[in-house]
Amino acid sequence: MKTPPDALSSPVPSSRLGRLARLGQMATGVAGNMLLAGARQLAQGKRPNLSDLLLTPANVSRVTQQLAQMRGAAMKLGQLVSMDAGDLLPPELAAILGRLRSDAQPMPQRQVQAVLSAAWGAGWQQRFEPFSFTPIAAASIGQVHRARTLDGRDLAIKIQYPGVRRSISSDVNNVASLLRLSGLIPKTLDMAPLLSEAKRQLREEADYLAEGAHLQRFSELLADAPEFVVPAHHADLSTRNVLAMSFVGGVPVESMVDASQAERDRIVSLLVGLLFRELFEFGLMQTDPNFANYRYDRATRQLILLDFGATRSFAPGFGQGYRALMTAAMAGDRAAMRRALLAIGYFSGQTQPKHQEAVLSLCEMALTPLRHQGHFDFANSDLVPRLREAGMALGLERDFWHIPPIDTLFLHRKLGGLYLLAARLKARVNVQQLVRAYQAT
Repeated sequence: MKTPPDALSSPVPSSRLGRLARLGQMATGVAGNMLLAGARQLAQGKRPNLSDLLLTPANVSRVTQQLAQMRGAAMKLGQLVSMDAGDLLPPELAAILGRLRSDAQPMPQRQVQAVLSAAWGAGWQQRFEPFSFTPIAAASIGQVHRARTLDGRDLAIKIQYPGVRRSISSDVNNVASLLRLSGLIPKTLDMAPLLSEAKRQLREEADYLAEGAHLQRFSELLADAPEFVVPAHHADLSTRNVLAMSFVGGVPVESMVDASQAERDRIVSLLVGLLFRELFEFGLMQTDPNFANYRYDRATRQLILLDFGATRSFAPGFGQGYRALMTAAMAGDRAAMRRALLAIGYFSGQTQPKHQEAVLSLCEMALTPLRHQGHFDFANSDLVPRLREAGMALGLERDFWHIPPIDTLFLHRKLGGLYLLAARLKARVNVQQLVRAYQAT
């Protein structure tokens, strides 16, 4: 028997009271599980350990399930924690929170219809031949449906979950507080940067009119690069809560891990080259490093770029500062690197020398592929875990409170995501050659 589409869906709570109730249910359920598990251990003559009681599979599954049902900022926080701090979390929590990157539960059909009726008006289905109510993708703040208009356009329609925009700040703060109080997050982890990033990113992603403009702009900027495909924006069907784009196929980019070495190298080289164009030429960057934002057309060998919600503009001086930094790094000139880092704002003249040295060493490490002559082998490098370890060590220095400009955090997130993808695809890339084209410009 075929499972009905709504059998695997769940409505998104759109009111503040409804979302707060979900958090309360999660906390109550976790506490109840702890009491039962503790009683069982006492009956067996064991002394219960608080940490062990919190991290039972039942408790972690309950937290994950509730975040997935709430979607929005609540789910985004779980995704950010699992992606950015996986090595610091208990393995049980890291593994289950990691499921949030792909386990969003779709809205039921009645809720989809309500959102689209509010956006397009009554009788909107008469504008389409088929409209599939089964989503082809579901993420933290919206889900995507395939549809064909009466005039023959094959579209991907991204629909925002109701209540997401107005719940961003409260969701992030409430879930973070709950995770802290429950002990599911280590006390040594400074959550402030993650919380701030989650709120900023969600506010940007929740404005589909802005994303549509970014989509159109990138289509224009990459008109001279046929190796990339950007879905066409259909403004007549787009609103702040609904984004209409041309449907594109392809396969997940990480599935290319079994392709030839030359093909994998080419894919990552294209993406690294695109990052340099965004930074030095466009002054505009899609900063979300999620692998799901890239697909690959095996037949045409084109990279498909998706999801421009987290697009950020950079001032001209920002790119110039990084050009100076990268030139100094390739020359092995630490004094020039220090001056560039100071100009960008990584630290000030009052920053303690030991912290300046720590930031400088961390930057040298991050630019290792660029400083390497020839093809850098990401498969045989421990660069990503070393960067995470060094970055967390610096972040735990309580007397180093200076936060670099926000643009640098977005750039770092994008660069770190590319490093992770390069390692996943076991790519070998001549990063230095790719950046030299921008040194003299």
